[in-house]
Amino acid sequence: MTSPILSWALPLALLMLVLAMGCTLVRLLRGPTAQDRVLALDCMYLNAMLVMLVLGLLYDSTHYFEAALLMAILGFVGSVAMAKFLLRGEVIE
Repeated sequence: MTSPILSWALPLALLMLVLAMGCTLVRLLRGPTAQDRVLALDCMYLNAMLVMLVLGLLYDSTHYFEAALLMAILGFVGSVAMAKFLLRGEVIE
């Protein structure tokens, strides 16, 4: 049973997140510096994770939540690796 508010709020939230991913994609492709591109990629995985959570609520499935958790872990590790590479020029010391 979904409430009437959720029946229109979840698709609206999904649309807004997809629009945010589109704006982030523009910054990822046009970013003047590598730091802008890394920040855009970080924002992109965060928006994708939120899309997965909204889809989990919309379809009432726990598989989406597990996928969002996996995306969060991999995105964090990737962000740390990219930041370390930008600071030092190498990931493994």
